[in-house]
Formats: sequence, structure tokens, C-alpha cells
Amino acid sequence: MILNKVTDLIGNTPILNLSLENKNAQLFLKIEKNNPGGSMKDRMARNMILAGLKSGKIKPGGTIVESSSGNTGIGLALTAIEFDLRFIAVVDHHAAPDKIAIMRALGAEIRYVTGNYKENEVAVVERQHLAAALAKEIPGAVFMNQSDNVANAGGYGDFVREIVQQVGKVDAYVGCVGTGGSMTGISHGLKVHDPNTTIIAVEPVGSIVFGKPGHPYYQSGTGTPDGDTVGLVFDYSTIDMGEQVSDAQAFETARYIAKKYGLLVGGSTGGVIYKALELIYQNQISGNIVIAVADGGEKYLNTVFNEEWLEERDLLDQTIWQQLDEWFFKTEVLKDSL
Repeated sequence: MILNKVTDLIGNTPILNLSLENKNAQLFLKIEKNNPGGSMKDRMARNMILAGLKSGKIKPGGTIVESSSGNTGIGLALTAIEFDLRFIAVVDHHAAPDKIAIMRALGAEIRYVTGNYKENEVAVVERQHLAAALAKEIPGAVFMNQSDNVANAGGYGDFVREIVQQVGKVDAYVGCVGTGGSMTGISHGLKVHDPNTTIIAVEPVGSIVFGKPGHPYYQSGTGTPDGDTVGLVFDYSTIDMGEQVSDAQAFETARYIAKKYGLLVGGSTGGVIYKALELIYQNQISGNIVIAVADGGEKYLNTVFNEEWLEERDLLDQTIWQQLDEWFFKTEVLKDSL
């Protein structure tokens, strides 16, 4: 198939089956990092712009502004090129430098929030305030406000159709939750297809989505930090289980998957894989279990995949690798093959 523009590459991402010795479950990874912007956020970013253009809120040749940790910003930058829009991304120190570099390469203008923040402290509230202020200052500019934008959740219809076509019956979907757009859109779609599908939303330890105590965390682009409010797009009614995963569990799992399977996944996806495996071996979920590889590890080579960076922050934990070996039965498989 010959396509005509880069955004035509969004969607139709492949599925990878990670083999488990547990015969009661199959783990399917939807490789969303194969989207042109490197993440599943390409889907909703384009949908938000299309909805804004259709409604007349976004004018041809106009300006859009968004607060982003990177992936949504990259998706918006791609679609801004398609429709000849000016895009301003508001970021903080928590965003991966590689994501910011990609946005710049795609023509986005970068604005940083100011203030003294801890390295593991996400300045989401300040980002949103600055983005809203910029949109008011610039004639005709629009603040996309992904956390409260209904077109965010509406951008995942094709994702649901694809996984149903690829996998068939989806017994459980396990995904990370940030603004709540992807989880809401995907859970709505899956529940319409099969009301018995179990939906598990995973946030970092320290996030406040499910009412647990808030504190700083290193996982990027996921969860809701203390001091912020959960996005209006998030529909709790479609979530069957709300789970938390630590930074060490998330990052060590991402490194494990890279070393054992040759697949680079982002830190939040590492956390979702860890939690899915834990729930499988606690017999809480079974059957066909789908996970989205929300983005790739290529954007985190200097953090998640850097042992020196992890060691300085006390995020290395060999016992997590041992636990993963146990869940995947890699030790037994290797012995049997000798």
C-alpha cells in the first residue's frame, strides 16, 4: 500500500504475543510505538485537531497550544504540519529531552514553565496554566486541553477495532492512565464489544488517580501528580481495577523486556507489563490479555535504560528481574534448551 502523507501511517499497528508458560493466559502487546510519532498518542492528537477544525474552533493556519510531557506534543506537531498550523508545546523539566528534541525537529515551538521543582516532580498544573495563558494572549490561538477534551477519548475507536480484529476475544485490557483519555476511549469501546472484558488501569505509585497518597515519581507521561486534578475525560465507571506500580518495577521491567525479548518499551509500558503479569499469576485475570506499548524505549535511553542514572536514584532492583524470570519461566526454558 502506498500512502500519501505521514499521518496516514497512524494506526494498523502490529500485535506481538509474549509467550507465557501459564496456559490460562496469553499476553498480547499492541505495538503502538510503530505510529509515526512513536506513541499511541498520535491517534488522539490528530483526532483533537480534526474535531477542532470541524467545529470551527481551530481556524485554518491558526495556532494550537498544549501542555505535554512529550508524546501528545509529538502527535500534535505531526498533525499541525498536515494542516499548516502553528504549534506551541508547553513542557517542564520532567519531559524526556529526546521528546522535546523531536517536537522541535517537527517545527513545534517549545515553552518551559519556570520555578523550582524536584527532579521527580511533575509541574502539570503550571504547564496547563501557562498553556491557557498563551492561548489567551495569541489572537485566535486554541488551548487543546487534552485532560478535558472529549475528542481525546474519541481518538481510540480504530485502536479498539484493530485489537478485536487481531486478537478476537479480549478478556482483559491493561493500560496506563494519565489524562484518562486513552483508558476511557479504549474501555468504552471494549465494553461495547464485550461487557465482560476486564479493564485494568495502572498508575505510578505517587499518582492520585485512584485516591492513594500523592508524592513525586519518575515515570513520565502517566498518572496524575499530587496537586493536579484527574482529567474530566476520565470515566471511572468503565474501570474494573485501579492498580499502582513503582518506578523500580516499571523501569526494571522495561529493561528486562529489552534484554530478554529485544523490544524497547517506555517506562510506563514496563509498569503495565509488570502489573499484568502479577495479576495473571495471582489468578485475577486470564485468557487473552492485551497491553498497548504506549511508546518506545528509544526516548528514554539516557534514563530508564541508563544504569548509572537508575543507580543514582536507587531504582535498581535485581529481585524484580528474578520475579519476572519466575513469571516468564525463562530460567526453566533456558535449562530445558541446553
